[in-house]
Amino acid sequence: MATEGQPRAQARTPLLLSRLEGSQELVTMAVIIPKEDGVISVSEDRTVRVWLKRDSGQYWPSVYQSMPAPCTCMCFNPETRRLSVGMDNGVEFILSEDYNKMTPAQTYQAHHARVTVVLFVLEMEWLLSTAQDKLLSWHCTESGHLQGTYRMAAWVSGLEFDVETRHVFVGDQSGQVTVLKLEQGVCTLVTTFRGHTGSVTALCWDPVQRVLFSGSSDHSIIMWDIGGRKGTAIELQGHSDKVQGLCYAPHTRQLISCGSDGRIVVWNMDVNRQETPEWLDSDLCQKCEQPFFWNFKQMWDSKKIGLRQHHCRRCGKAVCGKCSSKRSSIPLMGFEFPVRVCDRCNDSITDQDIHILYFHPGKLYF
Repeated sequence: MATEGQPRAQARTPLLLSRLEGSQELVTMAVIIPKEDGVISVSEDRTVRVWLKRDSGQYWPSVYQSMPAPCTCMCFNPETRRLSVGMDNGVEFILSEDYNKMTPAQTYQAHHARVTVVLFVLEMEWLLSTAQDKLLSWHCTESGHLQGTYRMAAWVSGLEFDVETRHVFVGDQSGQVTVLKLEQGVCTLVTTFRGHTGSVTALCWDPVQRVLFSGSSDHSIIMWDIGGRKGTAIELQGHSDKVQGLCYAPHTRQLISCGSDGRIVVWNMDVNRQETPEWLDSDLCQKCEQPFFWNFKQMWDSKKIGLRQHHCRRCGKAVCGKCSSKRSSIPLMGFEFPVRVCDRCNDSITDQDIHILYFHPGKLYF
């Protein structure tokens, strides 16, 4: 099936509500204050700002807090109004009820390098943090005492926690996702996942369906079915550059991803998707049986020049360029862009398959 004339994903133009300007350098993170017309932002210009919407409709800083070092990350708990800011260590503040005052509460001396992720666990009264020193640390938020540490193989760029099982999911720069079991002062390695060819840049956990999403610098997103206990991993391809962030809306079962390509993608996860196949190894094209360029014996015996190996994204077979000259999107497998498929798989993909996935439960570009 030719790719010409395929329907495209629906596009929507976002409506700009307001600009929050004032930071002199990169804004590393911003969060909306629930049930308030407010935003909290941290920046590499060493400031923490709490923005509240005024009667004029504009946002103005109600709190401007200077920090001793560039702010790399933060987490905010709206129930306790606790704000933790990561730098070379962690500093915790308590915000007043009217969000016009910020009082220092704790300083966590946990790391010796730039903090990359901080995460509140209200139910456990824990604060989890990771840094470029490759350490995962967790503190008691009441006493400020260190509960334990765990050294990773690479520095961490993604962190999620499951309260029910006390499992922590850690994504690192090597592309690996590590699952750890946290107890009081004890950390146990459970398992590791590896599916990305680039560093893990974002993690997102759905505690209801028990599914973990990981985004990567390899432009892909992988859905790991933890609760299904079948080892299923679904690949989603909707970005042309590094995936920067992930957010999951459990009430609509939609995954929202944003990337360095400037695109925000909304994925409907309430559909039955197919697991991407493993790529098969072969010395010959599994369609025409022509030798690949490293198969010297077969090249000599057949007096033919070796060909470059490719793989069909739908069946996983090793094929040559001639037998995989077609391109097609495969939304059911998460490939929203046209990818390489063998001729046989291309002929089996119908317009109806693409139409259904794109326009009913497929993704939307905002």
